[in-house]
Amino acid sequence: MRVVPADGIKASLQRKGLLFQDHYRRPSFVQWKNKSSAIRDPERITVTNPANGKQLCTVDAASSEEVEWAVSHAQTTFDSGVWSKASSIHRSSVLSRLADSLQRHIPDMAQIDTLQTGRPIREMNAQMARLPDWLSYYAALLRTNQGFVAPTQGKLLNYIQRVPLGVVAQITPFNHPLFIAIKKIAPALAAGNSVIVKPSELTPISLLEFANLTQEAGLPDGVLTILPGYGHTTGKQLATHSLVRKVDITVRPYSHVLSSAHSGSRLVPRLVGALGAIVGSNLAAFTAELGGKAPILIFDDADIVSAVNGVAFAAFVASGQTCVSGTRIIIQENIYESFMTEFLKKVESITQGMGDPMNERCSMGSIISSHHLNRIDDMVARRQSGTILTGGKRMLGKSLLDHFDFSRGSFYPPTVISDVDVSHELWQEEIFGPVVVVKKFSTESEGIRLANASKYGLGAGVWTQDLSRAHRVGADIDTGLVWVNTHHRNDPSSPWGGTKESGIGRENGVEALEAYSQSKSIIVNVASADESRTDDWFSGEQKRYG
Repeated sequence: MRVVPADGIKASLQRKGLLFQDHYRRPSFVQWKNKSSAIRDPERITVTNPANGKQLCTVDAASSEEVEWAVSHAQTTFDSGVWSKASSIHRSSVLSRLADSLQRHIPDMAQIDTLQTGRPIREMNAQMARLPDWLSYYAALLRTNQGFVAPTQGKLLNYIQRVPLGVVAQITPFNHPLFIAIKKIAPALAAGNSVIVKPSELTPISLLEFANLTQEAGLPDGVLTILPGYGHTTGKQLATHSLVRKVDITVRPYSHVLSSAHSGSRLVPRLVGALGAIVGSNLAAFTAELGGKAPILIFDDADIVSAVNGVAFAAFVASGQTCVSGTRIIIQENIYESFMTEFLKKVESITQGMGDPMNERCSMGSIISSHHLNRIDDMVARRQSGTILTGGKRMLGKSLLDHFDFSRGSFYPPTVISDVDVSHELWQEEIFGPVVVVKKFSTESEGIRLANASKYGLGAGVWTQDLSRAHRVGADIDTGLVWVNTHHRNDPSSPWGGTKESGIGRENGVEALEAYSQSKSIIVNVASADESRTDDWFSGEQKRYG
């Protein structure tokens, strides 16, 4: 199979004239400035391909003035009613057209996200194929979701409407650049809000290109704004703005939302909690997904082949850079040896299958940046306990698959570490890389205790053929998501969110649509005029109040 180099893919996209620019200029709203005043040259963000270290493009970062203008413009658009007061049927039609437009651009978008994340093209093709479903789901929900009439006393009709919040801000991470953004954008648009998104400075390209598709779908100007920038400047200003009525943020363990320095994972909940306090002081809503440390419990009656394949996927898809990555593998003692023998064979095959992310046969891609690669390497090197069974060092040689030079990029192999103490960093902190810890357990209660021995509570997996046990253990694991005999299944109709320090609020489903709207109660007196004339409180004859 011939593999087209990354440079060739970029050139091919550019020849189409629609996708992938060498430089993404500041948004057109700079025209609001007084033309006589000096316009500073914008700060430029350099976007790099983490698989080979080459520059992909540069992107203008939004200035403080531009953030202020964007929020003001979004509020003006909201107040105009062009989208906020449009009928549900109209909003549904626009979202459906947007889904169709995105569907046509999936191959290009997949290539863009592979270039900017270093994830294998096979992964991105599979993920992108699902993205239109989120837009289609909320388009359908707008046509089928029903309100209700509240019971009242007397001849009153009390009906409940859902109305949009106003301007909403979304801050999205690098690991699923377009996927997580659309998960947030779809319900927010469906509800009728004006939406401003700050993508990760590491991976803004696909979202900028997606914004161009919204115009041909019929989304009015000012309804969706993409503001590239840094978390500690653009993100913080946007999230704390008094006109913003909801903030929806997904943060990775080393994101710097409130600080210009890269934060350790143990600081993220506190930093985002401080941000939430500011949002709350503005009386705005707040949703935060802060990652996880997913346990996978494998009981002795599990099908070994299925469990090995499932755990490998849970642990190493996206190079372990997912919020529900299976990072704590907890195996019942009777099958520990047999499972580990097969699992390590699987891990070795994944390592040997690594190569150029643009190769359809590539098994696992790169880490997002050299900074994050060093963080993973340092965490493994300074471990307080545990034995490395495989992996554990940065990859520098040539690929066995296609001779791709790993030393040019940020590659780390699938890594398995046994006997890590549950109080130590590798067990407790989100590594956000292809590193798993394994531990054996004897009884069901011990397995559940180990699974819950974490401050995080986003996702978990259970592997067993015992139906009763599956339900019982699933109920006792303290996470917002539990998969049984599978992992990382996701659908727009299924709520997504965590417990404990994994965040607050939910994405997906009716719950997300309602989180981007608020109820409005309209009470109508349906009594005749003759009956209404007797409704005089001050006559002294009324026996009811309310």
